[in-house]
Amino acid sequence: MTTLSQVAYDVVALDRPDAQPAAEPVAYARITLDSPRRRNALSLALLDELRAALDRAAHDDVRAVVLAANGPAFCSGADLTEALAEGMTVSARRLADVLRDLLALPKPVVARVHGPVRAGGIGLVAACDVAVSADQLTYAFTEARLALAPAVISLAVLPRMTPRAASRTFLTGAPFTAAEAAAWGLVTSTVPLADLDAEVDAVLAGLAAGDPAGLAATKELLNADTLARFDTHVDEAVTVSAELFGSERARAAMARLLAR
Repeated sequence: MTTLSQVAYDVVALDRPDAQPAAEPVAYARITLDSPRRRNALSLALLDELRAALDRAAHDDVRAVVLAANGPAFCSGADLTEALAEGMTVSARRLADVLRDLLALPKPVVARVHGPVRAGGIGLVAACDVAVSADQLTYAFTEARLALAPAVISLAVLPRMTPRAASRTFLTGAPFTAAEAAAWGLVTSTVPLADLDAEVDAVLAGLAAGDPAGLAATKELLNADTLARFDTHVDEAVTVSAELFGSERARAAMARLLAR
């Protein structure tokens, strides 16, 4: 396993349901957000390390990628402390780069979501091809309550969620359950936390039966429209996000939240 300061990367053997005695071994890459004290907030450092890990997975001999996290939360969204100190111009662009990397990676990506997800973290989940969620956790788009908007992550989220669900959750900022996330298309399936690894393994077993070229071509087909829309709107989304994070109203709201 390779561990940077905020992201861990390792390659894990993958069982093949159709494996013959002479079959070549198959593996998957496990990328783990590893900043539990900060609830895996999307700092610039974490985003840079996540991009590096995805690039490594693209070139490693692995059939698929699992995106997981350490600590009580999967991801709390933007690093508000960093945003107050340095703004979000660079981080907004880097988050967009990460989301695009997930969508365009020529290997399927499975999100293993074990803990609460907020704001920008939901973008990571949405950009994965399959998302398996523990059923007891909650999700929330909290941006509007902080004088912000989920501008960048909307490029990955809106193709997944039903329009009415997106309107309700984006505008209210209220938490919603994993079961609601599944019903609205944001995640693929929900299971008890104790069964999370077994469910992820079942998805990986199905991917292990796929040919790498077939998986890559199929993923490209599935994400073509999303990527086309992404590339058309990403510059505007990054600009909107950076401007909102820099506004006095947002800065005051973030400062109040951090002072709690």
